[in-house]
Amino acid sequence: MLIDKGRTMKMPFKGLSLLDYSINATMALSHIILKKGDRAGMMTFSKKTENKIAAENKSGQLKKISEALYNIKTDFFESDFNRLYQDVKYSLNQRSLILLFTNFETLDGLNRQLKYLRGIAKNHLLVVVFFKNSELQTLIHKNPESTQEIYDEIIAEKFEFEKKLIIQELRKYGIYTVYTLPENLNIDVINKYLEIKARGIL
Repeated sequence: MLIDKGRTMKMPFKGLSLLDYSINATMALSHIILKKGDRAGMMTFSKKTENKIAAENKSGQLKKISEALYNIKTDFFESDFNRLYQDVKYSLNQRSLILLFTNFETLDGLNRQLKYLRGIAKNHLLVVVFFKNSELQTLIHKNPESTQEIYDEIIAEKFEFEKKLIIQELRKYGIYTVYTLPENLNIDVINKYLEIKARGIL
């Protein structure tokens, strides 16, 4: 599990940041991974990679991951995906399932990092986990009554369309995605892991 702690993860939803949701999901998923007999590990990144816990299935591994996740905070930097790619390349010698918790709002934002994601996906099974904006979802499914509400709905639909383009672009290069509301993150990443195991595609 790779957790982006750059500025895109500061966005708040219902009192928690996207980073907070990602930390909680990493703990929940690590518990399931270890129970299934697989090895769990993690690292965080923004300008550099930190909090590295090598993937193991030894006694005390969940405690190690929990301690690494404790007190992690977002910063105001733009995350360095090139540095992440280099560190993954030299840290992981065996083909692995990588869940990358990050957030892309636009296709341009993705395209700036796509070559590094493709680089990771050449040697590993990469799942990019990013987030639906629950406030935009509300606007999209609301019946607009005023001119302002119609305008808000059009803008919200434009952002949602952009997210679908991001998913399509990642799929072109064999990169899997989990696109979810923050409150559904735990169950959705666990289900993706279980699906990948069941299909034997790693």
